[in-house]
This record gives sequence, structure tokens and C-alpha cells, in this order.
Amino acid sequence: MDNTSRKKTAISLNNGVMMPALGFGVYRIPPEQTADIVLSALETGYRLIDTAAAYNNEKGVGEAIASSGVPRPDLFITSKLWPTDYGYKSALRAFDRSLAKLGLDYVDMYLLHWPLPSDFSKTIDAYRALEQNLRDGRVRAIGVCNHNAANLKQLIAETDIVPVVNQIELHPFFTQEELIQTHKRLGIVTQAWSPLGGVNIYDAAPDKARHVLDHPVIASIAKRTGKTPGQIVLRWHIQQGHSAIPKSVHPKRIAENIDIFDFELSHEDMDRISSLNTGIRGGDDPQIVTTDTYPVIIAP
Repeated sequence: MDNTSRKKTAISLNNGVMMPALGFGVYRIPPEQTADIVLSALETGYRLIDTAAAYNNEKGVGEAIASSGVPRPDLFITSKLWPTDYGYKSALRAFDRSLAKLGLDYVDMYLLHWPLPSDFSKTIDAYRALEQNLRDGRVRAIGVCNHNAANLKQLIAETDIVPVVNQIELHPFFTQEELIQTHKRLGIVTQAWSPLGGVNIYDAAPDKARHVLDHPVIASIAKRTGKTPGQIVLRWHIQQGHSAIPKSVHPKRIAENIDIFDFELSHEDMDRISSLNTGIRGGDDPQIVTTDTYPVIIAP
């Protein structure tokens, strides 16, 4: 890898919009802490901020943007539509609500948070609302999260615009190679949520938790290269051409996570990390998710 590709920090989406390869996620950041933490991330150099209606912290993201002094065109702001707002008109209303909380005239990317396999017609209707927002210039790119190959095939067949991104659970313990190949064929960017494997820890019993960053393979590569385990895993994502949105509330780790563009992993290291795949999800199977799966109440 030459020095130019080593420092490649943005990805071209299938509609020509450029998206930062590495972003900052705000899942599970309490609303009252969000503004300060996102402001810290922006000051550190992050320009992609990923939030969602269901996180109930869009307002804090908006406050951080307003106080950061970063020009709006330099930012890439993502939010997501929660399944309880699926359907055409309800999706349009929910988008208005998110814009108001963020204090923005537009978002850079808007995603469907989950598929609804048991009522996929609502997923289709919601995506058509996203298409309308795109045509109206209120969003620059639209996509999905947690869709499998069959979901993507049906969505693309019944709508007009191919998603730019599919945001999926992706980390060394769950690599989703087949789905990623589908993304490549369709021109969809793979974006990793829980890129450091935190989903394997959040709600797991102590004897069931699986710590990606403590794995001996990751630790050995980190020791040899003088990088942190987190930097090694994030570099593994980026070198595959994926986007990743790590989350942290610690300033030191926030800074470490973005400092991954001055080194490269060897082919052998990449293969060793990929070989850690267990094929086991840390999160829920998207194909069994319904509007009752998560009892989320979205604040007005």
C-alpha cells in the first residue's frame, strides 16, 4: 500500500457523495453527555457523526455541531429511522422530527435502522419516503442497516434508488463475508457497527462475554506494531474498504481510534484477524426483529 492509499480517509458512495471512512458513533451515550462527548470527537478531527432517532441523543449531537465551529459542509451527519415509524407518511414525519432535534436543514445520510421481515411492505414504504427526502434535497444519501442479501434484493426490486450503505454488525468475530460480497456486487458500501466487538460484551453475562480486543492474535499484532488493539481492528476494517463507526466516551480512546491512517497491516496480519471469525452474532438476528423487539420510546 502506497502513502496515498494509506492516508485515504474517505469513501465514494454509489451516488458520488464522499463519506469519511471512519466516523464516531453515539449509541448508548446518555443524552445529557452527548453534546460534550461529540464536541470532543469533533475537536479531535472526526467529521462523520452517526446517531439515530432511537438513541434519543440527536439533540445533543445538534448542540455539539452548533458549538463546534466546524463548517456544516465539512461534516457528514447520519441518522436513522426507527421501525415504529415505518410506513410512508410516518417516515416523513419522523424525518422532520430528527431534523428539528439536530437543528439542521439536511442530513448527509439517512438509514432504515432495521428491516421488518414480518411486514416488509412497511420497510418498502419507509424507504420510498427516504427516496422522496433525497429528491427534495433534505438528505444527500440514503441507505439501510442490518439487511441481508434477500432483503436487499427485494428492496432494490421494489424501489428506485440502490442504498449507498448497509450498516451491519461487523468485527473480527463476525465477518459476514458472503453479505459483503453481495454489497460489492451491488455497489453498496459496508459500514460496521460495533466494529470493535463491543456488542459481545454489552449485555452478556460475565462468563459469556467475548472480548475482541483481548484476543491474543490482536494483542500480538498490536505489540509488534506499537499500536493499540483498537487501532489494529479499526485498521483491519479500513483496509478492506469498509467504513467503521467506533464509539467511546473516553477522550484518550476517541483520539486513538481516529489515529489509524499512518500505518498498514500486512496481508498476513489481515488474514490472521479475519480467521478469528466465529460466525456467531453478538446482537440480534435482524430476520427476527419486529417492532416489539426493542421497547424504544422516542422522545418528541
